[in-house]
Amino acid sequence: LPPRHMDSVVQIVEALESTDHGFTGTVPELARALGACSTPGCRAVLGEPPDVPPAPPTLSHEQWLLFTQLLHHDAAAPERGAVLAPDGSTVALGPLLAGIEVGLKRATGWPVPTVEPPVDALYAVTIAEALGTSFLLARDGDGDRAALGPGGCWDDVDHPQNYTLLGPPSPIPDAIANGAMDGVLLGAHLARAPIPLADLLRGYYGTGNGTEKGRPPSSYRRRDFGVLTGPEKLEEEVAAMLRVLRVLPPTRELLEDVGPEEVVAIARQAARDFTEVYVECPAIVPRCMWGARPYRGTPKLLTLPLGSVYIHHTSTPSTPCRTFAACARAMRAMQRFHQDTRGWDDIGYSFVVGSDGYLYQGRGWHWVGAHTKGYNSKGYGVGYVGDFSATLPDPDIIALVRDGLLPCAVRTGRLHRNYTLRGHRQMGHTDCPGNSLFREIETWHGFK
Repeated sequence: LPPRHMDSVVQIVEALESTDHGFTGTVPELARALGACSTPGCRAVLGEPPDVPPAPPTLSHEQWLLFTQLLHHDAAAPERGAVLAPDGSTVALGPLLAGIEVGLKRATGWPVPTVEPPVDALYAVTIAEALGTSFLLARDGDGDRAALGPGGCWDDVDHPQNYTLLGPPSPIPDAIANGAMDGVLLGAHLARAPIPLADLLRGYYGTGNGTEKGRPPSSYRRRDFGVLTGPEKLEEEVAAMLRVLRVLPPTRELLEDVGPEEVVAIARQAARDFTEVYVECPAIVPRCMWGARPYRGTPKLLTLPLGSVYIHHTSTPSTPCRTFAACARAMRAMQRFHQDTRGWDDIGYSFVVGSDGYLYQGRGWHWVGAHTKGYNSKGYGVGYVGDFSATLPDPDIIALVRDGLLPCAVRTGRLHRNYTLRGHRQMGHTDCPGNSLFREIETWHGFK
């Protein structure tokens, strides 16, 4: 089959839009016929799906098979309908195309669906039902059941076919969260300015795996979703959707012992947790996605929360990496240097900051690093890819650590509230993190 990459989806959409393909509806309606948006709430908002049409003649047999597989809804494995985007994130097509369908319908003056109580259709079909259901099920569990996440990894980023989750699944793994946020953003965009779907997807995700054109808009999804959707709006839509699910026959039983106050409490918790995990905290690319070698030996556990953060620049590579492919290459090169030349167990940094808008997991939250001699067990080492002696990282890449990673680490109990921030040069004989970056971090919270 074609790779499970957003490029393959764009090619399929382009073929479907290019001609009269024997299906009278739109691409999102075709997606619904194939099983996307098959949950009770989504059907209540968008109506019963159309019948499955014969394979459109404009698609190859392999393309049709891939599209059919990606849109077949499997409640036990919601991440199966996911593809790899050029920015290195993984996106589920179901909520993405459902949000796009609402946007297209709104652009043509679609009468608002008469669902009681009223809901915002764009949120209902992308995130509100999934989020409400997930937190409802988690509340009934034994306390160990996650309501959000996990992320996962592809078998091969150049030719992705299989996506494996990094832990027990919830109804909202990262791929569903990304697809839902993208569905809201693109649906809202289409409602204002409808354009062909292939053009929309190509513009938003960028095309070409490892495209060297720099950051596509999809890498800003957390920021843009947060600007569009505050926690209050999200809470309101989750609560409204839970009230709808209470009267729909397939889900009535699930909510029969849930009182009005509890609906509000579940919605508040769901909105708060989703906002913290997917809006306020930055995305971190796991080791398996950048192609890390195994750790040598036995990693030592950190004792959390830590009290310090040490800021570095990599110096080599000296050029900031601006795409997923370039940042993944830089990570592999640093790991090789640290393991083979320096003889360390692994890449030294806890986290590495790409100018593609993503953080990359080095030793991560839990393992002692090799970044700041004599202080590795006392703090996290965060390295910016590039040489920042004379220039600064882009403002949004500075903010990624200052306003994203550090407050997130405090909120999640990994860093003391009164942590100390220092540049590498304060702890040893080095120019790191470069004069420009050092002057910048002198203005940050916690700098000593």
